[in-house]
Amino acid sequence: MTLSKRPDAAADRPALTPQARRAIAVVLVGAVLAFLDATIVNVSLKSLSAELGATLDTIQWAVTVYLLVQAAVLPMTGWAARRVGAKRLYIAALLLFTLASVACAAAGSVGVLIAARVVQGIGAGVMIPVGQMILVTAAGREGMARAMVAAGIPMVLTPVIGPTIGGLLLEYAGWQWIFLINAPIGVVGLVLAVRLLPPDGRAETAGALDIFGLILVSLGMVGITYGLSEAASRGLTDSLVLITLCGGTVLVAAFVAHALRSDNPLLDLRLWRDRLFAAGTVSTFVIGAVTFGAMVLLPLYFQIVRHQDAAHTGLLMAPQGIGAAIAMGLSARLYERVGALTGLLGALVGCAATVPFMLLTADTPYVLLGGAMVLRGIGIGLAAMPAMTAAMRNLTSSQIIDATPQLTIMQRIGGSIGTAAFVVVLQRHLPADGTGGASAFGVTFAWVLAAAALAIVPTAMMAALDVTGGRRAIRPGYPGRFGR
Repeated sequence: MTLSKRPDAAADRPALTPQARRAIAVVLVGAVLAFLDATIVNVSLKSLSAELGATLDTIQWAVTVYLLVQAAVLPMTGWAARRVGAKRLYIAALLLFTLASVACAAAGSVGVLIAARVVQGIGAGVMIPVGQMILVTAAGREGMARAMVAAGIPMVLTPVIGPTIGGLLLEYAGWQWIFLINAPIGVVGLVLAVRLLPPDGRAETAGALDIFGLILVSLGMVGITYGLSEAASRGLTDSLVLITLCGGTVLVAAFVAHALRSDNPLLDLRLWRDRLFAAGTVSTFVIGAVTFGAMVLLPLYFQIVRHQDAAHTGLLMAPQGIGAAIAMGLSARLYERVGALTGLLGALVGCAATVPFMLLTADTPYVLLGGAMVLRGIGIGLAAMPAMTAAMRNLTSSQIIDATPQLTIMQRIGGSIGTAAFVVVLQRHLPADGTGGASAFGVTFAWVLAAAALAIVPTAMMAALDVTGGRRAIRPGYPGRFGR
């Protein structure tokens, strides 16, 4: 059986326009910096603790606040982009991130380092969704698949290469270069952004900032993110975890109720009336949980069971990155032929690739592990970007400004939930004396397989809706910015 091209696809899809290519070059720089800094610092915690004279619990906040601040600023990026323009906002965020990186490297105390990481988190939290806005707008509907694949490269590859780069910098250059490496890359990114990105178009009417909504959703996001990050070490039944998770969930629920009644909400939740957007966003959430949640397990296996250091662990993770790179190189062309069915294919491949990891032992041959990781990387590469592309297929350029923060938020929450859940399962099955533990990873990957099977449901629905168009009116009855 041969796959036929989508009915709405041209026989030969045109290449990306020069404007789209320039946007990709610029946005990739910021995305690499933002995603890399979320992983590269993890391997340096012991060194930072010794150099700055702080406990590991205290120095851990250098990682935690980076994630919390991103969660807090993500919801307001759509409003800010309307207010000042996407290009200006992106440049400001990249400049802030670069300067904060230098401040991190110059920090002489843990307090200064944590404060600088807060500023870094603000820059990163703005760069990611605004960069996606710029990409989608520059690429247009026909080039959206290729643009989103490019945007996904840092998201998929940096968790693999981040620990390796961090380990090498620690060994040969010192902890300061964990942050200083961002400075030259950031300067290049700023020059490219100023020269290559087109000027912002006519400013849209942003309206007054929905301060009440911002307070609700930002505090809610911080509560959920912090609760999930602590659940990995404290367990899901810990009182602090339960309080922050429940409190964050209540605040987000209150924001949803507020946004649906507001004429000018911080985030336009009426986009969920578009069935394809809803299916793509749910797919993004579940795929994020499976992808990022499981991504933490293999490094732990190599370190706990195989006793590898951080640098070698990163190198051993390379096959997964290779598989993801191969798949992402193919996914845009495949999406142009069969649409969101590409995401369903990725979900099925992801399920098949998880089975070998349920059989892990202390001496599983590295060749077999590498082959399974390549297959798993292919599943990740095929599944992740088609979901985000399909979610925005029916949206106007104005609606995309609201859609990108929501997609990023759902992906982040999914990844946090997956990470916390899988680490808790692993901890419950690891031997108390710290020896062995291969079977604990097998049990945990059985949970990963269950989550991967769950991902088939929304991706199948997304594929079906993509064939039929999946559109439902989202403007009638909305007196806000899209209903005028």
